[in-house]
Amino acid sequence: MVGWKEQVEITTEQRAALEQLRSGKDQLLSEIRKVIIGQDQVIEELMTVLFAGGHCLISGAPGLAKTLLIRTLAQIMDLQFKRIQFTPDLMPTDVTGTEIIDEDRSTGHRELRFIQGPIFTNVLLADEINRTPPKTQAALLEAMEEKQVTVGGQLFPLARPFYVFATQNPIELEGTYPLPEAQLDRFMFKIFIDYLSEDEELQVAERTTSGVSQSVEQIFSAEDMTAFAELVRMVPIAEPIARYAVRIVQASRPDREASPDFIKNWVSWGAGTRASQYMILGAKTRALLNGRLHVSCEDIRAVAYPTLRHRILTNFQADAERITVEDVIGKLLGTVPEPTSNLK
Repeated sequence: MVGWKEQVEITTEQRAALEQLRSGKDQLLSEIRKVIIGQDQVIEELMTVLFAGGHCLISGAPGLAKTLLIRTLAQIMDLQFKRIQFTPDLMPTDVTGTEIIDEDRSTGHRELRFIQGPIFTNVLLADEINRTPPKTQAALLEAMEEKQVTVGGQLFPLARPFYVFATQNPIELEGTYPLPEAQLDRFMFKIFIDYLSEDEELQVAERTTSGVSQSVEQIFSAEDMTAFAELVRMVPIAEPIARYAVRIVQASRPDREASPDFIKNWVSWGAGTRASQYMILGAKTRALLNGRLHVSCEDIRAVAYPTLRHRILTNFQADAERITVEDVIGKLLGTVPEPTSNLK
């Protein structure tokens, strides 16, 4: 075996979709740059989530264009966009919708009618999701996993594609509710948005105070995004590379005898099976976006941080030693050996 780069036979329709994705990626970046300055890593990870059909948790200080970025992506992809401002008094029915009594004035007949909530959209921005109690946060669980909402014993399917982008402010703790682990695990990636460089911030300040607005063109449709998500899942991955991803995830669990000592010392809870699934799916998407029909170890490493940073919980010893989740993931990638191959 020379390597793990497999020769893949694809149909004419799949090849056309692949070419559309490759050319559309550059157009997408060009359109985003009309509105968003900098944040290259964030945009790359968001694109990975979008083309994989996953959900994303975005953490960053106020004023870093989190809402603007998501709204811009929805516009470029011709997707319906809705935003919910999560507050302590928000109820689950404010997210999913509610039943009302509808009366026919001519006959006096009354019946329950379901009024759809803002969750019935393509792109839902759950702004400051950690400001609402867990009961309301849980209203998103079924929608994120099953792509449907159950109200009054009835199932209501959601639009396809369906994405949840949730934001949270990492510097404010008063009046917030930590997201339950079960909900955190539904998010494919957790992405950090950091401050811009001096030159980038200057460009933002000049552009936003000039009175000139930029409009973006639509590149992809909802049907295109659904087709791309299906195409991503068809990308092959060699068994040794898939096993490499699984070993990284399993090594993050402190209860495993084979886990590294630093995991047992610093981690109270490791990543679950969804981490392996999303790491492989993210790696497939990254490979496809870079014009490859095979997955490499580099793809696995590139998506490891956003896949694991919300699935690994550090303990008090790590806090005392000022060890962050990012530090733990970095040591994991340096500890778990790559499979032997000439494919990088």
